[in-house]
Amino acid sequence: GRGYKNGGRRAAVTAPPGMAGAGSEGVVHPYWPRDLRLPGYRVNERSVASILTFLFAVSGALLAATWLLSGRSGPPRLGLLRRLAVCWFAVCAFIHGVIEGWFSLNYRLIPGDQAFLSQLWKEYAKGDSRYVTADNFTVCMETITAWTWGPLSLWTVVAFLKNKPYRFVLQLIVSLGQLYGDVLYFYTEYQDGFSHSEVGHPLHFWFYFVFMNSLWIIIPAILILDAWLHLSRAQHAADSARPGGKSKST
Repeated sequence: GRGYKNGGRRAAVTAPPGMAGAGSEGVVHPYWPRDLRLPGYRVNERSVASILTFLFAVSGALLAATWLLSGRSGPPRLGLLRRLAVCWFAVCAFIHGVIEGWFSLNYRLIPGDQAFLSQLWKEYAKGDSRYVTADNFTVCMETITAWTWGPLSLWTVVAFLKNKPYRFVLQLIVSLGQLYGDVLYFYTEYQDGFSHSEVGHPLHFWFYFVFMNSLWIIIPAILILDAWLHLSRAQHAADSARPGGKSKST
């Protein structure tokens, strides 16, 4: 069975792992903890397969379009890894601005709503029920992500396609913000004893919660290092161009 954090130990939950839970209002739902109260909750009308297929199809189409577009940019032409980075920021702009933007505007309505993006969030919430309870941290974090990192991700795409001199500054800012937000996201759930999901579930815990969110730790960390190296080289070149021709620490 699943448990909660309680004085450093996990107390057993009486509800069988395969059964849905119900809050004090008697509303049956698939979320953790099992006694979670979700008045007005409505089961998704769409199947899990249709939700995930549509999401990944749209993301794949966006990736393909950005890949083709990045191949026509320049001069100078973008290399393979740089084009992949641009595709990453394009997908981030979509996920942050559209999907997370929907959450930030409709988080109180999602449990009982049947709009596609609401159903997507209800499906994801099986891996983290904070998304159907209007959890204060989650709402604040997703709102900042949607309305800050979403537009800035799109700006980063444009900056690289147009070879703007500030492109690596944007890459550093966006990646640092993503990494910071995701570390807080994981850490707050760790502090709660991973009580908002069925730990060990292959789809809900390992794929939704762990794998999907780990991308926003691994990839931004790589892009932070990449931006650091490019900006350091640029600063070194600028310092070397000063009278005297030597780079000096200031």
